[in-house]
Amino acid sequence: MGPGLILPATPLLMVHLCLTLVHGAEGRLPPPAAQFLLQHKCNCRFANGSSGEVRLLDRYFYDRQELARFDSRRGTFEAVTELGRPAADLWNSQPDVLDYERAQAENFCRYNYRAWEGILTTKAQPTVKISFTKAEPLSHPSLLICTAAGYYPSEINFKWLKNGQEQTEGVGYTEELQNGDWTFMNQVMLETVPERGDIYACQVEHSSLTEPITVQWEPRRSDSAKSKVWTGAVGAVLGAVFVAVGLSLYLKKRKALPTAPAAGLIS
Repeated sequence: MGPGLILPATPLLMVHLCLTLVHGAEGRLPPPAAQFLLQHKCNCRFANGSSGEVRLLDRYFYDRQELARFDSRRGTFEAVTELGRPAADLWNSQPDVLDYERAQAENFCRYNYRAWEGILTTKAQPTVKISFTKAEPLSHPSLLICTAAGYYPSEINFKWLKNGQEQTEGVGYTEELQNGDWTFMNQVMLETVPERGDIYACQVEHSSLTEPITVQWEPRRSDSAKSKVWTGAVGAVLGAVFVAVGLSLYLKKRKALPTAPAAGLIS
């Protein structure tokens, strides 16, 4: 292979060539090594999926500058710069190279699109739940968290509602996270002061859904608060029982004591 000859590479092949240039006489430090980059980029463009026109662009770059390209519409290589003209002329003179490139629009682009079409159109519906950050939901203020998980593809819309009215103040968004199974998770928070009787709802829209998912939440006393109420009620009942029993014993003892004769009847 002669100097300066660039051979066509297979699609999606990227070659990095680092050439070190050493200059200077003995006893002098060489200048810093120069870095050069040779890139081969293969682009597939689809007019209407795999059923329409499929266009292949096979492009060659040297040091960030495009030298030559193959366009399947044209069917031959074309020089983008004068530096790429010798390579384009060489490849165009080789029928086997042209036949290979012309077949890639079908063999590479259309074939791989069909192979990935099922994966790219797969959708997974999100699961939605609401949680709050305090043990007592009626404490002030509370932070409600709406979590949507396990959905695909990305991009999902949240909406907080309070008694049917959309809430825009006190709403905070987190960064979307990608799970290890290609699905995503996201959270939206609402800082609010809940009152008894309020009904909150988190509404989620996603491309996998025919209609939005709406999950409701309303403030109720927590189990600990209910436990305290029951403890107080039981204590009050027991206290009343003890008071009633004590009062009954006291009255019975008083009836049992003999009554003293009246002072006016003693001679």
